[in-house]
Amino acid sequence: MASHFVLVHGACHGSWCWYKVATLLKSAGHTVTAVDLGGAGINPKQRHQLTTLADQLEPLMELMAALQPEEKVILVGHSMGGIAVSIAAEKFTKNVAAAVFVAAFMPNPDFNLHQFYRQPDSNDKQVTEAGVLNFQDSRFTFEEREDSSSFLFRPNILRSTLYQLSPPEDLTLASSLVRPMPIFRDHASLKAAELTNKGYGSIRRVYIVSQGDLIIPEKIQREIILDYPPQDVKEISDSDHMVMFSKPQELDSLLQVVSEEM
Repeated sequence: MASHFVLVHGACHGSWCWYKVATLLKSAGHTVTAVDLGGAGINPKQRHQLTTLADQLEPLMELMAALQPEEKVILVGHSMGGIAVSIAAEKFTKNVAAAVFVAAFMPNPDFNLHQFYRQPDSNDKQVTEAGVLNFQDSRFTFEEREDSSSFLFRPNILRSTLYQLSPPEDLTLASSLVRPMPIFRDHASLKAAELTNKGYGSIRRVYIVSQGDLIIPEKIQREIILDYPPQDVKEISDSDHMVMFSKPQELDSLLQVVSEEM
């Protein structure tokens, strides 16, 4: 049965990162919508125009609000896109057939946005040992104003930690297209990211582990899974963080299995 997949990119990326998987899914007869969140991809908004999390998520929320009452989609979030997918599932629970987290952050209903976006500290063991925030030369900008902080992957980390197993042409593409990701620390964003068992907690969740991921290592992905166990866990071997580039056929196959299991 054909499904409607809504693909949500991770930090600093855009809908462009799904071009391989979107093509494969469409060729199999599925409907695919790849979203550019606010300030990402070809979305026209700039960082200074995004004052709260709601501004960043607006394109995804508008897409979900436009669905027919009985229409269901499979949300797919990569990396930081897992947060956006979770919030969309909370607000539009009846329209979500499943949420798929691809090497992604998968929050539990106790999720706190402020804790998640805390400024990295070189003395933080989670930063220095676990590797989740092994950001090397990436650029953080933490300003006094709550609506002005941002983050950007820079060339060294793209090459060595995100795209180390991906085709070089995709690394070149990413190097040209990544944009700063906003970091929100305001109260309105904290409220917008609240999750509940009744909403987000009631949907079917599937986690796809990328075993060769260096920025969210497999160990951390397993901890995310243990913290809030999904209904299903699938794995892709020999893939880097950018699974859609390093193993597009394998990711496509697993997404189609999710569709068949609905």
